[in-house]
Amino acid sequence: MADPGQVREAGDTLLGPHAVREALKAGSRQVDKIFLARDLRSAVAREILGLARQAGVPVKALDRRGLAALASGLNHQGVVAAVAAVRYRELPDLLDAARRSGRPALLLVLDGVVDPRNVGALARTAEAAGAHGLVLLRHHAAGVTPAAAKAGAGAFEHLPVARVGNLDQALASLQAAGLWVMGADPAAPLPCYAADLTGPVVLVVGGEGRGLRALTRERCDLLVRVPTMGRISSLNASVAGGILLYEILRQRLRQEQAREAGEGEGALSPGEPGPGAGGGGGGGVPGQSKNLF
Repeated sequence: MADPGQVREAGDTLLGPHAVREALKAGSRQVDKIFLARDLRSAVAREILGLARQAGVPVKALDRRGLAALASGLNHQGVVAAVAAVRYRELPDLLDAARRSGRPALLLVLDGVVDPRNVGALARTAEAAGAHGLVLLRHHAAGVTPAAAKAGAGAFEHLPVARVGNLDQALASLQAAGLWVMGADPAAPLPCYAADLTGPVVLVVGGEGRGLRALTRERCDLLVRVPTMGRISSLNASVAGGILLYEILRQRLRQEQAREAGEGEGALSPGEPGPGAGGGGGGGVPGQSKNLF
């Protein structure tokens, strides 16, 4: 089987109506041409046509067989676009995005996720939850392939993506910049809701099946688990990552609401320790901001 890191990137083909629509709306990369199924009559298709006219992007109608050939057999839902390559960023770019937002940094790191659909699903959830960037491994992991871009439903048009060769070094640099590194581990003693996640956080999700690698686990400041009650004790990488991203968002929204309501007592703040001290690596809790963020 081919190395997932060497799979063709979404630098020539974008699949699906939502991904193509977001590319047109965001203007983050050039859209050269759009191909629509002749029998497509949806509201999204009409919106794509309107956006393409505004942007001066040519649109061509094709039958489903022709679209299938362009999509290399992947599910296209009647819409295919020829686009410029995804531009990968550097880690400082992601940190700059966090600074500009005025919110505590939130980065998602994928430690060897090889299924591009999981990469896309996690990117979609991360963007919706307000993450400032996504970090992928350069080797032995999925990149922003056409399948990932389709599953992302346009998230890659808004979410900066960086690729790194040495994840341990990358995480160390993020720690030095003031972010706490939190790993998702189903065997961790600390449930996610018991940790203070209101400060600057790097969420690390491990690969399918094997989870976090040993070196990554050791690098983490803390490890958390998603509580379960059924007989299945572990979750799909994209599901677990999504739950953790929204636990981070829930805590931050709660903190903002408490501040707006003037409820100083009992409200978590970046300078206060949360209830879940401890974990892997250097210990501590994300709510205790190191610096910068």
